[in-house]
Amino acid sequence: MKFKLIVGAVIIGSASLVTYIITKPISLEKSISIKVQALVKSMTLEEKVGQMTQADIPNISAFQVEKYHLGSVLNGGGSKPYGNKRASITDWLEVADEYYEASISTKEGRAAIPIIWGTDAVHGHNNVIGATIFPHNIGLGAANNPELMFKIGEISALEVRITGQDWTFAPTLAVARNDRWGRTYESYSESPDIVANLADDIINGIQGINNFEKNTLAPKNIIATAKHFIGDGGTLNGDDQGDNQSTMQQLRDIHMPGYLPAIDANVQTVMASYSKALGEKMHGNKSLLTDVLRGELGFDGFVIGDWDGHAQVEGCSTVSCPQAINAGIDMMMVPNDWKGFIEGTIKDVNDGKISMSRIDEAVTRILTVKMRMGMFEQTKPSLRPFANKVELLGSQQHRDVARQAVRESLVLLKNENNILPLDRKLNVLVTGPSADSLQNQTGGWSIDWQGNGNSNKDFPNGSTIFDGIKSVVESSGGSATYNRMGLIKKGADLPDVAIFVFGEKPYAEMFGDRDESGMRQGKQDGETMMYQEKLKRDLKAIQRLKKKGIRVIGIFVSGRPMVVNDELTQLDAFVAAWLPGTEGNGIAEVIFKNNEGKVNYDFKGKLSFSWPKNPLDAELNIGDEIYDPLYPFGFGLTYETNSQ
Repeated sequence: MKFKLIVGAVIIGSASLVTYIITKPISLEKSISIKVQALVKSMTLEEKVGQMTQADIPNISAFQVEKYHLGSVLNGGGSKPYGNKRASITDWLEVADEYYEASISTKEGRAAIPIIWGTDAVHGHNNVIGATIFPHNIGLGAANNPELMFKIGEISALEVRITGQDWTFAPTLAVARNDRWGRTYESYSESPDIVANLADDIINGIQGINNFEKNTLAPKNIIATAKHFIGDGGTLNGDDQGDNQSTMQQLRDIHMPGYLPAIDANVQTVMASYSKALGEKMHGNKSLLTDVLRGELGFDGFVIGDWDGHAQVEGCSTVSCPQAINAGIDMMMVPNDWKGFIEGTIKDVNDGKISMSRIDEAVTRILTVKMRMGMFEQTKPSLRPFANKVELLGSQQHRDVARQAVRESLVLLKNENNILPLDRKLNVLVTGPSADSLQNQTGGWSIDWQGNGNSNKDFPNGSTIFDGIKSVVESSGGSATYNRMGLIKKGADLPDVAIFVFGEKPYAEMFGDRDESGMRQGKQDGETMMYQEKLKRDLKAIQRLKKKGIRVIGIFVSGRPMVVNDELTQLDAFVAAWLPGTEGNGIAEVIFKNNEGKVNYDFKGKLSFSWPKNPLDAELNIGDEIYDPLYPFGFGLTYETNSQ
């Protein structure tokens, strides 16, 4: 059932109260409730705290999972089985089996509770080489196609099942309001409307529709996570893990709308944000995690912490944080010092800092979700229906959907003299630092955390933007050559057109934060929101081509809109391609005509983020009292009208 707005509308930048219909999450079947209560009653304190603990796979063995009763593991920050970046599907399943079998051991009378493995499959099963990698959320927000989102969720879940995991930390439902934020590309839009419009469809694709009414997940589905609750996209100056200074009404109007359809879709886990809201770190914010999320919104799954996020709560450390547990975190992500956390939490209970009733409540929620997904009836990961289906990982059918997502996410911002679409029979020069780089196309959260240590060989099923152009042009008698610097030898024939592909290099989280002194971690050239503010290498390359009388098409690959005014004045056409993932050939299918000389695919994408005109326009959102973008929210040209 789609989420429905019944009174008013989200008016961005206002403090108007919005009322929603939200269907109640499914009630627990009596049989599950009885089973969970009996199991919790039989467990020791050590077993209960173990269930509330999640460790990163490099730091925990199967033996330790059994000994310490771990409830969950994750592969975070690019962690791989046996530390091998190129781990095979067999490797993933082997480790998953070891953890699973350890968790259901009944040695010494321990409770047999299957472990749940979480992974950051945030734009496809992006940690695994060969998987289908979809455009990042910023591009999907530009496409704004709910039916496509369902397919993406379904494919992502199925590919995760192939390697044996049960749970993804997706989707991100942040409403990014300041483009300095290094996670802007993880947001669908600056508008809560678009985020809310896509939230339930991606979750229904991941988890399946109505699966929990049968108290099981279909073999192709996994658990989804709505994150990061709440306000992560609205911190001061776009500071990752910073302070959201919104009022409660602003949180409700801007940052909460995506969670309403997510809960309506029965999302089973919610991840707490690193950031502050209402003056308090979210990991210790009981008023929002318990009173609002559970009391008002009716969420009845379990809340997972973020990577050592509890340690940022005042008075806490990685090994002890009664404030976070008492606030409503049910499972703590403690990647490294998980053993110390278990010992510290047991001590906190024995010292009266955490009540046994609160421990029982958290464990009840965790076990309920595990029973809802049918984990107690499942066999080990390698024997599940889609396990080891190598032919499905990055299959052509899945890549076709990813290519559709690329086509629909592209936003045409300039098309002088209707230069696009291009004829396929042209002599095309393809140039620029991102033209033949799957690393730049996929961005962060691709193979590893930052996404910056990859080569094209790490994406065996992928196609670069150049690959797509070359295939399309050569299929019709044209020619395409690649020269990264756009250099043309003296006396050589000039191309009919140049396609210059440029943009940001990969980054994730705080490593992508920007401020007036440049990138905080020094990873990118530039300051404020201006692209290449200091060296202007790409502008100079474009100017060299223009001086030779060559028409130049710009394809901008980035995790956010940026100030590219100087480049724009030189370009004959300009396309925002965002971070398109592994299907770069989807771009050529739009910018070139078909073999009959007609439009092949028209542009469908519309800006889900306002495009800045000035370097300091990082906080530029539709509905602002002063609103002067270069291209407004919702802008996007088409071939049919060459206008919006």
